Amino acid sequence: MDLRQTIRAGAMAPLQRRVVIICILLTVIDGYEILVTSFTLSTLTEHFDLTRGEQGLVASIGTLGMGIGAAVLSPLSDRLGRRRFILISLVLIVVGMAATGLATSFPAFLACRFAAGLFLGAIVSSVNVLVAEYSSDARRGTVMGIYGVGLPLGAALGGFGSIWLIDAYGWRGPFEASALFTALLAVWAWRALPESVDYLVERRPRGALAQYNAISRKLDVAPVDELPTATAGTDARSLSAMASDGLLWRRTILLWFAYGLLIASFYFANSFTAKLVAESTGNDDIGITTQALIAGGGVIGALVFAGLSRRHNPRVVTAALMFYGTVAFLLFAFFFGSSGIALGLAVLVGLAANGGVAAYYAISPSIYPTAIRSTAVGLMMGVGRVVAFLAPNLAAFLLGRGLDAPDLYKLFGIALAVSGVLVLALHRTYRGPNALDAMETEAAASRTRALA
Repeated sequence: MDLRQTIRAGAMAPLQRRVVIICILLTVIDGYEILVTSFTLSTLTEHFDLTRGEQGLVASIGTLGMGIGAAVLSPLSDRLGRRRFILISLVLIVVGMAATGLATSFPAFLACRFAAGLFLGAIVSSVNVLVAEYSSDARRGTVMGIYGVGLPLGAALGGFGSIWLIDAYGWRGPFEASALFTALLAVWAWRALPESVDYLVERRPRGALAQYNAISRKLDVAPVDELPTATAGTDARSLSAMASDGLLWRRTILLWFAYGLLIASFYFANSFTAKLVAESTGNDDIGITTQALIAGGGVIGALVFAGLSRRHNPRVVTAALMFYGTVAFLLFAFFFGSSGIALGLAVLVGLAANGGVAAYYAISPSIYPTAIRSTAVGLMMGVGRVVAFLAPNLAAFLLGRGLDAPDLYKLFGIALAVSGVLVLALHRTYRGPNALDAMETEAAASRTRALA
């Protein structure tokens, strides 16, 4: 039997659960790194004497690197393999994070933040795809939702931990702690993370059969003498060729625009809330606490998405989460001046914004066939991270032109509503007998070969 079919049709084996755990921890790093400059922005502003425009650059330079890494570097994983690419990138991430904490000038800080973001963005799509490929069909929506907890969990832990780290070590502490945690995780990934079975079958790198059988033994499946037939055949379509597929192209456009709007709202809420609340209350710790509560709400949002996806289509759940987010952002804007109420509403804002990222991570891999899955998802995330670079700078620009904080939350709340409409439009493209997910199509092909 094709090992891919065993993974998709069976229960979640220990190896599969270990893949999910490692990948969750990798996204914890992502969540921490996305927001670490937000948590340290006040102390960085004081240390480097930053202007409002420079503050926007600090909040966004790492995400710009992530966007370029996701779009330009992530396609390498379709050639090198998910495992090898993740391990190489982790080593470079550690170097970039450690160098950021050691930076002695503002330009050096920006350069190191960009470099760390470059390789962090590069691995996100590979991690996302690896979880999807090692999940069973029956539990994929739930597993992807649980996996999505990692990003807001990293942000929440980073927020609460940063208060202590900044007090003890200054602004450098959170960056050096991140480098240490990433180094430890890189060692575990090197020892325990397997290669993608889909990659081994479709790309057939040197030693593919040996790796395939090693994974089979860990799943209590008998080894084979030769690899299964590749689903995509020897003429696996490239992204340029896939662009001529009208249905896939339409789905891609809807997905990218919907994700981009969610990411704009996410990065605004997670990059500027701590600073805006600190300015409003005159207390940096309240700002960081509010930011951490937004991240904590994202953990709840990811779990809610996972639970609802067991009963409802994940795309419909994603759209509902976006519409709910509009309400949460508007309420936060209305009560922004009341710190006690705003702290409670921060959890609701995070449930939508941070939980929404988990939702989009869950629905994106199944759109694309194996041969281009990591590349296509990486490009989606790259587009999102470029938007993420623009969002904080747009917010800084609008603040400088006289808009106040509540106005910005209203603006990005409307963006979430449009994102929800686009997800519903994406869902409508799956109506009809021939509109299956790519993963469903590949699973059906595997079942057919197994019966032949």
